[in-house]
Amino acid sequence: MEIKNKNFLVTGAASGLGNATARRLIDAGARVIMSDSNEAIGACADDLGAQAIAHHGDVTRADDVRAAVELAKELGGLHGVVHCAGVAWVQPLLDADGQPTGSDLFEKVQRINLLGTFIILQQAASAMQHNEPQGADGERGVIVTVSSITAFDGGAYQCAYASSKAAVAGLTLPAARELGQHGIRVMNIAPGPADTPMLANAPQERLEAAKVATPFPHRLVQAEDFARLAESIIDNVMLNGEVIRLDGGIRLR
Repeated sequence: MEIKNKNFLVTGAASGLGNATARRLIDAGARVIMSDSNEAIGACADDLGAQAIAHHGDVTRADDVRAAVELAKELGGLHGVVHCAGVAWVQPLLDADGQPTGSDLFEKVQRINLLGTFIILQQAASAMQHNEPQGADGERGVIVTVSSITAFDGGAYQCAYASSKAAVAGLTLPAARELGQHGIRVMNIAPGPADTPMLANAPQERLEAAKVATPFPHRLVQAEDFARLAESIIDNVMLNGEVIRLDGGIRLR
């Protein structure tokens, strides 16, 4: 999918991976609907200029996602989505007394990370199927979702987060197979530990250990690393139905 003069929706765009991706797409000539549940999204869009349109919304609400899609359609259609919105909350199965900690947080994590992704896929595809085919292959759209290497290497206390991200990764191929008939691609990026606000409260020693454990380069994933990969996926029509680990080769234990 050519990026210049096309319309993209980026969720979680107020910070971290989403913000870096919105910036990169705008630099490449796109118009970007920047969506986030954070009230700061308006200022973030203002910072990126006229090619950025703010949308305050919740990805777990189909009406909110539909409203963001409608903004793109008003500009001539929705051509791509990079869905970065999500949470990384952790919770033990048992408390200090060996009692179950309950399921409320587990349900919230599944709702935001998994249901939010499902809604994005539905609403984006519903709009994209009506786009004019682009290029020699007749592409109509591309959707990039985000999981995590914890989907494959989940650690202690990450049952809620790891299972939600494993499910998001698992959506990729079935969605790509279903939407291929409409000329729509679906890809997933599974980042390793990233230097973003999501890990701002993580213990520093844990982050340093992750750097050391990364074969190369010995650092955390940067938001710009993610944005470059998202751009490459959008640009390369043969990338479809796949999960790409972005982690420098680290395997969590």
